[in-house]
Amino acid sequence: MDQFKELQLFVEVAETGSISRAAEAVELSISAASRHLISLEARLGVQLVRRTTRNLYLTEAGTDFHRRCKSILSDLGEAEAVVKEAVVRPSGVLRVTASLSFCMLHIAPMLPEFTARYPDISVELIAANRYCDIIENGIDVAIRTKVLEPDSNITIRRLASTRRILAASPGYIEANGSPRFPAELARHRLLNYQLADNPRELCFHRGGESVIVKVKPLVESNDGQILRVAALDNMGILVQPKYIVYDDLKAGRLVPVLDDWELPRLTMNIAFQTRSHLPVKVRLFIDALVERFQQNDFERHWTA
Repeated sequence: MDQFKELQLFVEVAETGSISRAAEAVELSISAASRHLISLEARLGVQLVRRTTRNLYLTEAGTDFHRRCKSILSDLGEAEAVVKEAVVRPSGVLRVTASLSFCMLHIAPMLPEFTARYPDISVELIAANRYCDIIENGIDVAIRTKVLEPDSNITIRRLASTRRILAASPGYIEANGSPRFPAELARHRLLNYQLADNPRELCFHRGGESVIVKVKPLVESNDGQILRVAALDNMGILVQPKYIVYDDLKAGRLVPVLDDWELPRLTMNIAFQTRSHLPVKVRLFIDALVERFQQNDFERHWTA
């Protein structure tokens, strides 16, 4: 018998004054309950219960042990109740980080439904275009474009991939024309994301062709939304993941440039701490985000 069951048996014996009633309460035979009670006393090296032909009562050591056991069992029961309640009604602060664009386009829109479904979960949304240490900063969920994490304590789950494209406003194209080949970008104004890998080089692929173009941007920023606004203001050709400008492309506010050429694609991943038991609030948020992406078929739109 495990120690937890032994404690349950002893508390029942102490409170009912009967081994038979205690045995029934913990679903043991009377003989098995007696053996376990004797075994408990032998293990502790002290007599807990005095028995007569008619009565059963606790020794001084038994009285003290009963008080401590009851407190332990009460605490354990409360802990189990809290965990079960968290599953039924999850609660707590959920810290999520992603780029400003991803927060605006995909996390903020899902929060009304998520918080309505789980009102005891409060969300702290941290918009950051540079990666922060997940464990050191107490982050529950991070959206990243890293393929691998150097820390084995971080788990990566793929969310979706997206093309990186060039796009400009119809006004800019009308005034400056549209390049037909990557080399022609040298005479255009470029709006560039400075946190990209090798931001001053664009590596184009088309079929078996590969072209590397060195760029000198007119505007360079660490945030895609700034570049998007600049492009909408006819300032030049931006280079951004398609998910950031998809709605603008669909509405005709921006038009693709060199769309028959491919830049290296980005894969968006969900990163979270590696744990044997993922907190319920984290699992629910990840499930909701994945469900949103699947229902809207984002990857198909962004890689077309």
